Amino acid sequence: MPVLLEFEESIGVLLEQLEKAKELNEKGEVDMSKSVKELEKKIEQTRAKIYKNLTPWQQVQVSRHPERPYTLSYINALTEGSFLELHGDRTVKDDKAMVGGFGKLDGQSVMFVGQQKGINTKMRQYRNFGMPNPEGYRKALRLMKMAEKFNKPVVTIIDTPGAFPGLEAEERGQGEAIARNLYEMAKLRVPIICIVIGEGASGGALGIGVGDKVMMLEHSWYSVISPENCSTILWRNWDHKIEAAEALKLTGKDMLKNKLIDGIIKEPIGGAHTDHAKTFELVKAAILKELPKLKAMTPDDRIEQRIKKFASMGVTN
Repeated sequence: MPVLLEFEESIGVLLEQLEKAKELNEKGEVDMSKSVKELEKKIEQTRAKIYKNLTPWQQVQVSRHPERPYTLSYINALTEGSFLELHGDRTVKDDKAMVGGFGKLDGQSVMFVGQQKGINTKMRQYRNFGMPNPEGYRKALRLMKMAEKFNKPVVTIIDTPGAFPGLEAEERGQGEAIARNLYEMAKLRVPIICIVIGEGASGGALGIGVGDKVMMLEHSWYSVISPENCSTILWRNWDHKIEAAEALKLTGKDMLKNKLIDGIIKEPIGGAHTDHAKTFELVKAAILKELPKLKAMTPDDRIEQRIKKFASMGVTN
């Protein structure tokens, strides 16, 4: 039985019925094949109906689903095993929350950089829950500058609850590291494609989020702050997180409407966690659609367009 979110209760009931029908069918006492097909169809229809009308808070819940694929899963699928991970910022240490390296995407070398969450409790601690320290952002910048040196495009994969807020991170210059990335990515001379696959929170996400094309998966979110933290600041508790999610306009549709991203990548019905392989195909297709257009431009034109796009955000007449 897959992990179900609180608003998927009706799907859970149908999945239980499907499981029982399959058991009876396997025993051979009763032919349940017709019932199995009907239940599978009903589950798909119910999923489609639920996921067509998700609230912003439900979108946030989907983005955090424990079975949702994480950055390394995307990279390994996109590069078909050719990924060579590179380590270290050459100053402090290798930040396990930030991963990156070269890989072959449809025969062409690409630098991949992204935040990695753990797939279980032990790995989440090892990856610091996907919250990079300053050395993580400095590693990311080192790899992007390496891609520039060898004239290879950069693809960043964003999935973080935010940069690590610990005292030691601030002492080592967390704010400066993120700001430096914004500055350097704005004028990087190679194509940059940024994709939000899950959580895109605060400067932690933006630190690898300046690109020629910025896209979001359908059930991801991107905002200056998480709904819970927003609720804590405004109401002194988490009780108003649903209201906060509504007010933050953090969904892909809101971001596209406000011209803060360039596109939304559709997910399989029920979210990326229901069909990893299909999700990887959709992400790969989106990258391969944009990459030739960006490579056809001159570096100066790309930089000018990139700066103009980000400089115009939030400007009203």
